[in-house]
Amino acid sequence: MLSAQTLFQEILDNDESYRLFCSIAASGEAQGGWENARIAALVPESSRDLAPKIVRHGADEDKHGRIFNALLRKRGLPPVEVPPETDYTMLLEQEGIGLAHSRLRGEERLTERDVITYLAHSRVTEQRASEQMRLLCRYFADHPGIGRAVRMISHDEDNHLAYCHEELLRLARAGHGRTIQRIMRECALAEIRVHRDVSLAVMAHMGRALGWSRPKAAVLAAGIHAMYAYERLGGWRRMVRLETPRRLDALGAPAAPEHEYA
Repeated sequence: MLSAQTLFQEILDNDESYRLFCSIAASGEAQGGWENARIAALVPESSRDLAPKIVRHGADEDKHGRIFNALLRKRGLPPVEVPPETDYTMLLEQEGIGLAHSRLRGEERLTERDVITYLAHSRVTEQRASEQMRLLCRYFADHPGIGRAVRMISHDEDNHLAYCHEELLRLARAGHGRTIQRIMRECALAEIRVHRDVSLAVMAHMGRALGWSRPKAAVLAAGIHAMYAYERLGGWRRMVRLETPRRLDALGAPAAPEHEYA
């Protein structure tokens, strides 16, 4: 029987597929850490109060990257080069979602509109991250090898999502509601396409590593396409709703250091 739990267990038990999974995750988290650090350095004076929270967001992402690399070391495995078709963050940038890396590499101050774009993009992508980590927590929170890491990262992703809700609601009350909704909608519709394409690419690589049969690979691909159809027909709307989070000021404290995982 195919299920999220059995599929991930299969990936976890095989060194080659596990290397790819952790390498993709570590690369994406490190990229997010760099992006947030640059955004924090470039925020306009009108948004300077946000800078410490953006720094905290980036520090969490860097920490997650180190955790995934530590999980590899724990198994005695070196990371592998991430196939470009599985690079979620770079593919989103190519779709024009979020702030361009060429802009972040410069020294020109961002505008308030750029800050809204950053938060709207983060609101959408952190929804995905939070959901994925909650799924892993459901099945692997007590796993002796990865449980501790999964719990820590899931907690952080929930904090990131809460922070995005809180800051976007504040900006909406300041008169930016229509702009926020338009940007979030654009981000969500692009994100679900990229997530579909990345999921298909990752499953293809995993299938080769694990020797999946053609029927099994076809069933998994059909499931990914079905999820995209659901999201395209209306599931994307969960990514653009704003509500007061249970965790207020979720990024108001310094990032907690990761413990040793290797």
